[in-house]
Amino acid sequence: MTKDAAPRRISIRPADRPGDLGWMVMAHGELYAEQFDWNTDFEALVAAIVAGYATKHAPETERAWICDVDGERAGCVMLVAGDEPGAAKLRTLIVTPAARGLGVGTRLVDESLAFARRAGYERVTLWTTANLVSARRIYQHFGFTLDAEEPQRSFGHDLVGQTWSLDLRRP
Repeated sequence: MTKDAAPRRISIRPADRPGDLGWMVMAHGELYAEQFDWNTDFEALVAAIVAGYATKHAPETERAWICDVDGERAGCVMLVAGDEPGAAKLRTLIVTPAARGLGVGTRLVDESLAFARRAGYERVTLWTTANLVSARRIYQHFGFTLDAEEPQRSFGHDLVGQTWSLDLRRP
């Protein structure tokens, strides 16, 4: 930032405004197609995750957030109940290219993990692919560990799917 540049206004808020959930789907579809040449199978996956959240989330244990930078949507994440008791899933983390380097991803994950602790979760899991290096750095920063990885054909490419987890009972 230059000496004369105004500081960026960064805020994290619930994803509860009209268009927020649609933006999550659109941003994932467009950015991953542009950056990784992923096909619409990925956008369909994100749409299914977001639709499930929109139609049946429990507000006391599941939330979604948007990060606004200078009044524009610049990132998102959601935390939903996992498949096992006491476990949550971190889903749909994304930061737009214009907002990268501002700490948006870290702030979004921090917000979701703080909520997970308040909601009484003991563990948080997530699924990602090995090529998403910046996201992996954020997860490692918070103490997530790699549980499993497996080669797969997804979104029009050969990828390595990864499952990560964080034990929230550890200090």
